[in-house]
Formats: sequence, structure tokens, C-alpha cells
Amino acid sequence: MSAFPVSSRKAGERRLYTAGALLAAVLAFGGFARTYYLKGAFDTPALSPVLHAHGLLMSLWFVLFVVQARLVAAGRADLHRKLGVAGVLVAILIVPLGASVAIDGARGGLSPGLPPLVFLAVPLGMLVVFATLVGAAIALRRRSDWHKRLMLLATLSLLTPALARLAIDFLGLKSPPMFFALTDVIVLAWVVWDTVLHRRLHPAFLWGTLFLLVSQPLRIAIGYTAAWQQFAAWLTG
Repeated sequence: MSAFPVSSRKAGERRLYTAGALLAAVLAFGGFARTYYLKGAFDTPALSPVLHAHGLLMSLWFVLFVVQARLVAAGRADLHRKLGVAGVLVAILIVPLGASVAIDGARGGLSPGLPPLVFLAVPLGMLVVFATLVGAAIALRRRSDWHKRLMLLATLSLLTPALARLAIDFLGLKSPPMFFALTDVIVLAWVVWDTVLHRRLHPAFLWGTLFLLVSQPLRIAIGYTAAWQQFAAWLTG
């Protein structure tokens, strides 16, 4: 027997995905307010065209995710599918542009709490996780229960840079494991919410979350290997 009637579960799901989409957008805005969205008010350094393009693409992703969640909630699956084509294009562009930004940052010595070449494995690994989750979601787009959960995980996985900036600005923390932990708290909160709502852990959340969690310490471990150091030196050279 389900924990809630079907109508209540559907309403709960609408709230779950809308809340997840809105939270992601708000945290992304907050994390990058000083350096991007409200940079004029904080007099932060000028941004390169690549950083502007990256900021625009990421903003589009979070806005699209909010719109997509609301379209499904409104029963407009037809528009959701059509707009999904734009979402795929944005996702494809995010990966190479994000990689370029990460490499430029490492080249300039930007790194919170780790040597730059070691830290480079963190954002590049994030892009691999994002691309994998989005790719799986697209492949399973006809299985809506898998598709929507994988897309939510993919979007939440992108919050680490924004949460890192919030942690640095307000808590003075410069610890990648702490940045991961903040991301994980949000991810697990939504997984628990969904699990309680349906009274079972959905396999998409189980495997997708495990993939995300395992990737986090693995990125740092890879970053310290000699092979990665050589590869990162070549990338930033």
C-alpha cells in the first residue's frame, strides 16, 4: 500500500520538483551574486567574455529547470518536451564552456583549499557527473519516473560552486569536502522527501546519488595522482 493516495502523491511530487528547482535557482543566484548577478553593486573584477557566456548558460539552465518543473505540474507535458530540446543544447554547451572556465581558473592559480592542479579535478569531475546524469535522463526520457529524478540530481549536483562561494563569503570556509557536504545535505533532503512520499527509495535516486557521492572524494584522490598532475599541467600549460 502507498503511503499517500495517488492524488496526494502527485501533488507532493509537484511540490518536490518545484521546490528543488526554485532552491537551486536561488542558491545559484546567491552564490554568484557578488561576482556575476550583482557585481556592479560589489565592484568585483570585470569578467571575460568566456565567464559571461558561462554565467549566461548556467543561468539559462536553472531558469529552464524551474520552467520545466512548472510545465509538468501544470500538465503541459507537450511544451515540456519541446522546451527539453533547448535544455539538451544548453547542457551540451555547459560542459566544454565550464571546462574552459575551470582550466583558466587553475591556470590563474584560483583554488579554495587545494593546490590549483589538484583542485582542477573537482570542477572537471562535476561536469562529468552532470553530463552523465543528464545523458542518462535523456536516454530514459520515456520513463518519466527515472527522467525527472536524474534531471533533479544533475541540477543539484551543479550547486557545489555556488555553495562554495557562500561558505567562503559567510563562513570563511575553504574546504572542498565541506563544499561537497553542503551539496550532499541538499541532495539527500530531496531524496528523503521523495522516499517518504512514495514509501520507497527509487532506483534512480539510489544509483544517481551513490554515483554523485562516490565521485566527490574520488575527484580529490585523482587530483593528487601523478598522472593527473601531468595531465592538468598539460591542460593549463
